[in-house]
Amino acid sequence: MRGVFITFEGGDGAGKTTQLQLLAAALSERGYTVVQTREPGGTMLGTQIRELLLHGGAVSPRAEALLYAADRAQHVASVIRPGLEAGAVVLSDRYIDSSLAYQGGARELGAGIRAISEWATEELWPDLTVLLDIPENEGLARADDGHYDRIEAEGREFHRAVRENFLALAADNPQRYLVLNARETVAELAAQIIARVETLLAGLEGLAGLENLAGLEAVEGLADRGASGPGAGEAS
Repeated sequence: MRGVFITFEGGDGAGKTTQLQLLAAALSERGYTVVQTREPGGTMLGTQIRELLLHGGAVSPRAEALLYAADRAQHVASVIRPGLEAGAVVLSDRYIDSSLAYQGGARELGAGIRAISEWATEELWPDLTVLLDIPENEGLARADDGHYDRIEAEGREFHRAVRENFLALAADNPQRYLVLNARETVAELAAQIIARVETLLAGLEGLAGLENLAGLEAVEGLADRGASGPGAGEAS
């Protein structure tokens, strides 16, 4: 089976990391090879960019968008794509949709963010995006450990715009998105995510089986034609 790419999205404090880790454990128990990663920070370069973005002081909106794109380009090249090529299930805490919601939407940078993101990733999109939706005030309260990073410290209107943009993205891409109410319990959310992922994996494994069968039939067809082609059975 080819690799599978699943991303987790949502506002700050939605519980993405917890659900990603629970899914990773469940898949590992079922025998899948799992790669867990995050943005920003899934690579050595990404870790340095993460520090600049979240704790490095003032960054202009366009510079912020380009730093996220640089992080993502390296992330895809060195972690995500190699994992997929090896047949792993790659789970990422944030991906392109975060840039579309935060920089494209809340920062009001518009459609240029999609173009930059698709260029940086060579248009690699997830097979499934899990959106954990929570009102911004509740999410920020969850995330409040007394040390907000630069993005978390933005005002409520900013985080409200982020949430609205995530929901709009989900409405535009219903087949790719699984939207869940992050107010549900951790166990309830995990069960819904695992059920959806099992359906996705079963479908992809079935498709792989059909592709293998088609390939086998093609080979057998060539063999049959070779056995009955011109000159077959003629004495030399």
